[in-house]
Amino acid sequence: MVGADGTPNFAPPNPHYRSLMPTVLITGGAGFIGSHVVRRFVQRYPETTIVNVDALTYAGNLENLADVDQAANYRFERVDIRDAAAVQDLVDRYQPDGIIHLAAESHVDRSISDPMAFVETNVIGTVNLLNAARTAWAGAMEGKRFYHISTDEVFGALGAEGFFTEETPYSPNSPYSASKASSDHFVRAYHETYGLPIVISNCSNNYGPNHFPEKLIPLMIHNIIEGKLLPVYGDGKYTRDWLYVKDHASAIDTVYHNGRNGETYCIGGWNEWQNIDLVHLLCRTMDAKLGRPEGDCAKLITFVKDRPGHDKRYAIDATKIHRELGWKPSVTFEQGLSETIDWYLSNETWLRNVTSGAYLDYYSAQYGA
Repeated sequence: MVGADGTPNFAPPNPHYRSLMPTVLITGGAGFIGSHVVRRFVQRYPETTIVNVDALTYAGNLENLADVDQAANYRFERVDIRDAAAVQDLVDRYQPDGIIHLAAESHVDRSISDPMAFVETNVIGTVNLLNAARTAWAGAMEGKRFYHISTDEVFGALGAEGFFTEETPYSPNSPYSASKASSDHFVRAYHETYGLPIVISNCSNNYGPNHFPEKLIPLMIHNIIEGKLLPVYGDGKYTRDWLYVKDHASAIDTVYHNGRNGETYCIGGWNEWQNIDLVHLLCRTMDAKLGRPEGDCAKLITFVKDRPGHDKRYAIDATKIHRELGWKPSVTFEQGLSETIDWYLSNETWLRNVTSGAYLDYYSAQYGA
Protein backbone atom coordinates (compact mmCIF):
# COMPACT_ATOMS: atom_id res chain seq x y z
CA MET A 1 0.00 0.00 0.00
CA VAL A 2 1.05 3.60 -0.57
CA GLY A 3 0.90 6.27 2.11
CA ALA A 4 -0.26 9.86 1.78
CA ASP A 5 3.28 10.97 0.95
CA GLY A 6 3.52 8.45 -1.89
CA THR A 7 5.94 6.07 -0.14
CA PRO A 8 5.09 2.37 0.17
CA ASN A 9 3.88 1.02 3.50
CA PHE A 10 6.02 -2.06 4.01
CA ALA A 11 4.21 -3.40 7.08
CA PRO A 12 0.79 -3.33 8.74
CA PRO A 13 0.28 -0.33 11.06
CA ASN A 14 0.49 -2.62 14.10
CA PRO A 15 3.72 -4.69 14.09
CA HIS A 16 1.91 -7.38 16.12
CA TYR A 17 -0.96 -7.51 13.60
CA ARG A 18 -2.87 -10.78 13.46
CA SER A 19 -5.98 -11.00 11.33
CA LEU A 20 -9.02 -12.79 12.70
CA MET A 21 -9.75 -13.74 9.09
CA PRO A 22 -7.96 -16.58 7.28
CA THR A 23 -4.58 -15.38 6.03
CA VAL A 24 -2.64 -16.34 2.90
CA LEU A 25 0.93 -15.22 2.20
CA ILE A 26 1.78 -14.90 -1.50
CA THR A 27 5.51 -14.58 -2.16
CA GLY A 28 6.65 -12.75 -5.27
CA GLY A 29 3.29 -11.00 -5.34
CA ALA A 30 4.62 -7.83 -6.98
CA GLY A 31 5.99 -9.77 -9.93
CA PHE A 32 4.34 -10.82 -13.17
CA ILE A 33 2.44 -14.00 -12.27
CA GLY A 34 2.31 -13.13 -8.58
CA SER A 35 0.52 -9.82 -9.12
CA HIS A 36 -2.24 -11.56 -11.07
CA VAL A 37 -2.60 -14.15 -8.31
CA VAL A 38 -2.69 -11.47 -5.59
CA ARG A 39 -5.30 -9.46 -7.49
CA ARG A 40 -7.48 -12.54 -8.02
CA PHE A 41 -7.33 -13.57 -4.35
CA VAL A 42 -7.89 -10.04 -3.02
CA GLN A 43 -10.95 -9.58 -5.23
CA ARG A 44 -12.45 -13.07 -4.95
CA TYR A 45 -11.85 -13.69 -1.24
CA PRO A 46 -12.65 -10.46 0.67
CA GLU A 47 -12.93 -12.43 3.94
CA THR A 48 -9.31 -13.61 3.61
CA THR A 49 -6.31 -11.42 4.41
CA ILE A 50 -3.90 -11.54 1.46
CA VAL A 51 -0.29 -10.66 2.30
CA ASN A 52 1.91 -9.80 -0.67
CA VAL A 53 5.52 -10.68 0.22
CA ASP A 54 8.12 -9.33 -2.19
CA ALA A 55 11.72 -8.08 -2.05
CA LEU A 56 11.04 -5.64 -4.93
CA THR A 57 13.97 -6.68 -7.06
CA TYR A 58 14.15 -5.49 -10.68
CA ALA A 59 11.05 -7.50 -11.71
CA GLY A 60 8.95 -6.68 -8.64
CA ASN A 61 6.75 -3.65 -9.19
CA LEU A 62 4.04 -2.38 -6.85
CA GLU A 63 2.50 -0.49 -9.78
CA ASN A 64 1.25 -3.92 -10.87
CA LEU A 65 -1.23 -3.84 -7.98
CA ALA A 66 -2.26 -0.19 -7.90
CA ASP A 67 -5.89 -1.20 -8.46
CA VAL A 68 -6.10 -3.28 -5.26
CA ASP A 69 -3.51 -1.80 -2.90
CA GLN A 70 -6.17 0.04 -0.89
CA ALA A 71 -8.36 -3.04 -0.40
CA ALA A 72 -9.20 -3.78 3.23
CA ASN A 73 -7.93 -7.37 2.98
CA TYR A 74 -4.60 -6.52 1.32
CA ARG A 75 -1.23 -6.15 3.06
CA PHE A 76 2.27 -5.71 1.66
CA GLU A 77 5.51 -6.83 3.32
CA ARG A 78 8.92 -6.12 1.81
CA VAL A 79 10.81 -9.25 2.78
CA ASP A 80 13.70 -11.03 1.04
CA ILE A 81 13.11 -14.78 1.29
CA ARG A 82 16.89 -15.31 1.41
CA ASP A 83 16.80 -13.82 4.93
CA ALA A 84 15.79 -16.74 7.16
CA ALA A 85 15.21 -14.61 10.26
CA ALA A 86 13.02 -12.14 8.39
CA VAL A 87 11.00 -14.98 6.87
CA GLN A 88 10.48 -16.64 10.25
CA ASP A 89 9.45 -13.32 11.80
CA LEU A 90 6.96 -12.74 8.98
CA VAL A 91 5.37 -16.17 9.36
CA ASP A 92 5.30 -15.91 13.15
CA ARG A 93 3.54 -12.53 12.98
CA TYR A 94 0.87 -13.48 10.48
CA GLN A 95 0.42 -17.17 11.39
CA PRO A 96 -0.86 -17.82 7.86
CA ASP A 97 -3.25 -20.58 6.94
CA GLY A 98 -1.56 -20.87 3.58
CA ILE A 99 1.58 -19.90 1.70
CA ILE A 100 1.56 -19.61 -2.10
CA HIS A 101 5.20 -19.46 -3.14
CA LEU A 102 5.96 -17.73 -6.45
CA ALA A 103 9.04 -15.68 -5.54
CA ALA A 104 11.91 -16.76 -7.77
CA GLU A 105 14.66 -15.70 -10.08
CA SER A 106 13.21 -16.90 -13.37
CA HIS A 107 15.13 -15.76 -16.44
CA VAL A 108 17.33 -18.45 -18.00
CA ASP A 109 19.74 -15.92 -19.53
CA ARG A 110 20.40 -14.34 -16.14
CA SER A 111 20.96 -17.78 -14.59
CA ILE A 112 23.73 -18.46 -17.09
CA SER A 113 25.56 -15.26 -16.15
CA ASP A 114 24.89 -15.45 -12.38
CA PRO A 115 23.89 -18.96 -11.22
CA MET A 116 24.50 -18.30 -7.51
CA ALA A 117 21.69 -15.74 -7.38
CA PHE A 118 19.34 -18.52 -8.47
CA VAL A 119 20.65 -20.94 -5.84
CA GLU A 120 20.24 -18.31 -3.12
CA THR A 121 16.69 -17.27 -4.02
CA ASN A 122 15.16 -20.38 -5.56
CA VAL A 123 16.73 -23.03 -3.32
CA ILE A 124 17.73 -21.38 -0.04
CA GLY A 125 14.77 -18.98 -0.13
CA THR A 126 12.36 -21.87 -0.59
CA VAL A 127 13.92 -23.84 2.26
CA ASN A 128 13.69 -20.77 4.51
CA LEU A 129 9.94 -20.63 3.82
CA LEU A 130 9.55 -24.36 4.41
CA ASN A 131 11.36 -24.12 7.74
CA ALA A 132 9.25 -21.14 8.82
CA ALA A 133 6.02 -22.92 7.87
CA ARG A 134 7.09 -26.11 9.63
CA THR A 135 7.87 -24.16 12.80
CA ALA A 136 4.67 -22.09 12.75
CA TRP A 137 2.43 -25.06 11.95
CA ALA A 138 4.06 -27.59 14.28
CA GLY A 139 1.35 -29.77 15.80
CA ALA A 140 -1.42 -27.94 13.96
CA MET A 141 -1.10 -28.67 10.23
CA GLU A 142 -4.78 -29.45 9.64
CA GLY A 143 -6.21 -26.92 7.20
CA LYS A 144 -2.79 -25.49 6.31
CA ARG A 145 -1.24 -25.53 2.84
CA PHE A 146 2.18 -24.74 1.34
CA TYR A 147 1.77 -24.33 -2.42
CA HIS A 148 4.95 -24.21 -4.49
CA ILE A 149 4.73 -22.92 -8.08
CA SER A 150 7.38 -24.33 -10.39
CA THR A 151 8.13 -24.64 -14.10
CA ASP A 152 8.05 -27.22 -16.88
CA GLU A 153 11.74 -26.51 -17.48
CA VAL A 154 12.67 -28.89 -14.66
CA PHE A 155 11.79 -31.74 -17.05
CA GLY A 156 14.43 -30.82 -19.62
CA ALA A 157 13.62 -30.90 -23.33
CA LEU A 158 11.22 -32.88 -25.49
CA GLY A 159 11.73 -34.28 -28.95
CA ALA A 160 9.34 -33.62 -31.80
CA GLU A 161 6.58 -35.59 -30.07
CA GLY A 162 5.26 -36.26 -26.58
CA PHE A 163 4.39 -34.12 -23.57
CA PHE A 164 5.54 -33.47 -20.03
CA THR A 165 3.33 -35.06 -17.38
CA GLU A 166 3.45 -35.32 -13.60
CA GLU A 167 5.40 -38.57 -14.06
CA THR A 168 8.13 -37.14 -16.32
CA PRO A 169 11.62 -37.58 -14.77
CA TYR A 170 13.47 -34.40 -13.91
CA SER A 171 16.30 -33.45 -16.27
CA PRO A 172 17.10 -29.73 -15.91
CA ASN A 173 19.49 -28.22 -18.46
CA SER A 174 20.11 -24.67 -17.18
CA PRO A 175 21.10 -23.22 -13.80
CA TYR A 176 17.59 -21.76 -13.58
CA SER A 177 15.80 -25.06 -14.15
CA ALA A 178 18.27 -26.87 -11.87
CA SER A 179 17.50 -24.42 -9.05
CA LYS A 180 13.75 -24.89 -9.55
CA ALA A 181 14.14 -28.67 -9.66
CA SER A 182 16.04 -28.52 -6.38
CA SER A 183 13.33 -26.42 -4.75
CA ASP A 184 10.66 -28.86 -5.97
CA HIS A 185 12.56 -31.72 -4.37
CA PHE A 186 12.88 -29.87 -1.05
CA VAL A 187 9.16 -29.13 -0.98
CA ARG A 188 8.32 -32.77 -1.63
CA ALA A 189 10.90 -33.91 0.93
CA TYR A 190 9.35 -31.72 3.64
CA HIS A 191 6.03 -33.37 2.93
CA GLU A 192 7.45 -36.88 3.16
CA THR A 193 9.78 -36.22 6.11
CA TYR A 194 7.81 -33.76 8.24
CA GLY A 195 4.27 -34.20 7.01
CA LEU A 196 4.07 -30.62 5.73
CA PRO A 197 0.85 -30.23 3.71
CA ILE A 198 2.09 -29.26 0.24
CA VAL A 199 1.04 -29.08 -3.37
CA ILE A 200 3.28 -28.34 -6.37
CA SER A 201 2.46 -27.20 -9.88
CA ASN A 202 4.67 -27.01 -12.94
CA CYS A 203 3.53 -24.51 -15.56
CA SER A 204 4.38 -23.75 -19.16
CA ASN A 205 5.50 -20.34 -20.48
CA ASN A 206 3.23 -17.51 -19.29
CA TYR A 207 2.34 -14.34 -21.17
CA GLY A 208 0.04 -11.39 -20.50
CA PRO A 209 -0.15 -7.90 -18.92
CA ASN A 210 2.53 -6.66 -16.48
CA HIS A 211 5.25 -8.95 -17.85
CA PHE A 212 8.73 -7.48 -17.40
CA PRO A 213 10.18 -6.88 -20.90
CA GLU A 214 13.05 -9.34 -20.81
CA LYS A 215 10.93 -12.37 -21.80
CA LEU A 216 10.05 -13.03 -25.44
CA ILE A 217 6.55 -11.59 -25.89
CA PRO A 218 6.86 -8.35 -23.87
CA LEU A 219 10.36 -7.79 -25.27
CA MET A 220 9.05 -8.00 -28.83
CA ILE A 221 6.06 -5.74 -28.05
CA HIS A 222 8.36 -3.15 -26.46
CA ASN A 223 10.85 -3.26 -29.33
CA ILE A 224 8.10 -2.94 -31.96
CA ILE A 225 6.74 0.13 -30.16
CA GLU A 226 10.26 1.60 -30.06
CA GLY A 227 11.16 0.55 -33.62
CA LYS A 228 14.06 -1.59 -32.39
CA LEU A 229 15.32 -4.89 -33.78
CA LEU A 230 13.50 -8.07 -32.72
CA PRO A 231 16.21 -10.52 -31.56
CA VAL A 232 15.36 -14.19 -32.11
CA TYR A 233 17.69 -16.89 -30.78
CA GLY A 234 19.27 -19.38 -33.20
CA ASP A 235 17.00 -20.48 -36.04
CA GLY A 236 13.86 -19.46 -34.15
CA LYS A 237 12.45 -22.98 -34.20
CA TYR A 238 12.39 -23.47 -30.44
CA THR A 239 8.89 -24.54 -29.41
CA ARG A 240 7.03 -23.51 -26.28
CA ASP A 241 3.56 -24.11 -24.82
CA TRP A 242 2.06 -20.70 -23.99
CA LEU A 243 -0.35 -20.07 -21.10
CA TYR A 244 -2.26 -16.81 -20.55
CA VAL A 245 -1.30 -15.49 -17.11
CA LYS A 246 -4.92 -14.94 -16.02
CA ASP A 247 -5.66 -18.58 -16.82
CA HIS A 248 -2.62 -19.55 -14.77
CA ALA A 249 -3.90 -17.47 -11.84
CA SER A 250 -7.21 -19.31 -12.14
CA ALA A 251 -5.39 -22.64 -12.09
CA ILE A 252 -3.39 -21.62 -9.00
CA ASP A 253 -6.63 -20.65 -7.27
CA THR A 254 -8.08 -24.06 -8.17
CA VAL A 255 -5.06 -26.05 -7.01
CA TYR A 256 -4.72 -24.07 -3.78
CA HIS A 257 -8.31 -24.68 -2.76
CA ASN A 258 -8.99 -28.12 -4.24
CA GLY A 259 -5.69 -29.89 -4.92
CA ARG A 260 -4.76 -33.00 -2.96
CA ASN A 261 -1.92 -32.79 -0.43
CA GLY A 262 1.36 -34.17 -1.70
CA GLU A 263 0.28 -34.00 -5.35
CA THR A 264 1.83 -32.30 -8.37
CA TYR A 265 -0.25 -30.71 -11.14
CA CYS A 266 1.04 -29.75 -14.60
CA ILE A 267 -0.56 -26.55 -15.91
CA GLY A 268 -0.34 -25.83 -19.63
CA GLY A 269 -2.15 -24.02 -22.40
CA TRP A 270 -2.36 -26.83 -25.01
CA ASN A 271 -0.85 -24.11 -27.19
CA GLU A 272 2.50 -24.84 -28.88
CA TRP A 273 4.26 -22.25 -31.00
CA GLN A 274 7.71 -22.07 -32.54
CA ASN A 275 9.35 -18.80 -31.53
CA ILE A 276 9.68 -17.52 -35.10
CA ASP A 277 6.01 -18.25 -35.88
CA LEU A 278 4.95 -16.50 -32.68
CA VAL A 279 7.02 -13.42 -33.55
CA HIS A 280 5.48 -13.28 -37.04
CA LEU A 281 1.97 -13.51 -35.52
CA LEU A 282 2.89 -10.76 -33.08
CA CYS A 283 4.19 -8.61 -35.94
CA ARG A 284 1.04 -9.06 -38.02
CA THR A 285 -1.19 -8.27 -35.04
CA MET A 286 0.78 -5.16 -34.07
CA ASP A 287 0.95 -3.90 -37.67
CA ALA A 288 -2.85 -4.00 -37.70
CA LYS A 289 -3.25 -2.38 -34.26
CA LEU A 290 -0.69 0.35 -34.99
CA GLY A 291 -2.00 1.07 -38.48
CA ARG A 292 1.26 0.11 -40.12
CA PRO A 293 1.61 -1.65 -43.50
CA GLU A 294 1.52 -5.44 -43.20
CA GLY A 295 5.09 -6.74 -43.01
CA ASP A 296 6.47 -3.53 -41.51
CA CYS A 297 7.26 -5.05 -38.08
CA ALA A 298 8.62 -8.26 -39.60
CA LYS A 299 11.46 -6.25 -41.16
CA LEU A 300 12.82 -5.78 -37.63
CA ILE A 301 13.35 -9.53 -37.03
CA THR A 302 17.03 -10.41 -36.59
CA PHE A 303 18.54 -13.75 -35.63
CA VAL A 304 21.12 -13.65 -32.81
CA LYS A 305 23.60 -16.13 -31.39
CA ASP A 306 21.89 -18.99 -29.55
CA ARG A 307 22.21 -19.28 -25.79
CA PRO A 308 23.95 -22.27 -24.14
CA GLY A 309 21.81 -25.25 -23.14
CA HIS A 310 18.76 -24.00 -25.06
CA ASP A 311 15.98 -26.62 -24.78
CA LYS A 312 14.33 -27.32 -28.13
CA ARG A 313 10.74 -27.98 -27.11
CA TYR A 314 8.46 -27.85 -24.06
CA ALA A 315 4.85 -29.00 -24.03
CA ILE A 316 2.60 -29.92 -21.11
CA ASP A 317 -0.14 -32.51 -20.85
CA ALA A 318 -2.64 -30.78 -18.54
CA THR A 319 -5.03 -33.75 -18.42
CA LYS A 320 -4.68 -34.37 -14.68
CA ILE A 321 -5.72 -30.89 -13.51
CA HIS A 322 -8.63 -30.95 -15.95
CA ARG A 323 -9.75 -34.44 -14.96
CA GLU A 324 -9.38 -34.07 -11.20
CA LEU A 325 -10.06 -30.35 -10.63
CA GLY A 326 -12.03 -29.28 -13.70
CA TRP A 327 -9.59 -26.57 -14.84
CA LYS A 328 -8.78 -25.74 -18.46
CA PRO A 329 -7.62 -22.61 -20.32
CA SER A 330 -10.37 -20.08 -21.03
CA VAL A 331 -8.92 -18.12 -23.98
CA THR A 332 -7.29 -18.92 -27.30
CA PHE A 333 -3.75 -17.73 -27.90
CA GLU A 334 -4.93 -15.20 -30.48
CA GLN A 335 -7.40 -13.73 -27.95
CA GLY A 336 -4.88 -13.64 -25.13
CA LEU A 337 -2.16 -12.15 -27.34
CA SER A 338 -4.49 -9.45 -28.63
CA GLU A 339 -5.50 -8.51 -25.07
CA THR A 340 -1.84 -8.48 -24.03
CA ILE A 341 -0.82 -6.16 -26.86
CA ASP A 342 -3.75 -3.84 -26.09
CA TRP A 343 -2.66 -3.67 -22.46
CA TYR A 344 0.92 -2.67 -23.35
CA LEU A 345 -0.27 -0.09 -25.87
CA SER A 346 -2.56 1.41 -23.21
CA ASN A 347 0.11 1.34 -20.48
CA GLU A 348 3.19 2.86 -22.07
CA THR A 349 3.92 4.79 -18.86
CA TRP A 350 4.23 1.48 -17.00
CA LEU A 351 6.48 0.19 -19.76
CA ARG A 352 8.73 3.25 -19.60
CA ASN A 353 8.93 3.01 -15.82
CA VAL A 354 10.16 -0.59 -15.83
CA THR A 355 12.68 -0.17 -18.64
CA SER A 356 15.22 1.45 -16.33
CA GLY A 357 18.85 2.15 -17.07
CA ALA A 358 19.91 -1.05 -15.31
CA TYR A 359 17.60 -3.10 -17.50
CA LEU A 360 18.83 -1.37 -20.66
CA ASP A 361 22.42 -2.12 -19.66
CA TYR A 362 21.51 -5.79 -19.23
CA TYR A 363 19.64 -5.80 -22.52
CA SER A 364 22.66 -4.35 -24.32
CA ALA A 365 25.02 -6.90 -22.74
CA GLN A 366 22.68 -9.79 -23.54
CA TYR A 367 21.68 -8.96 -27.10
CA GLY A 368 24.41 -6.59 -28.22
CA ALA A 369 21.79 -4.02 -29.21
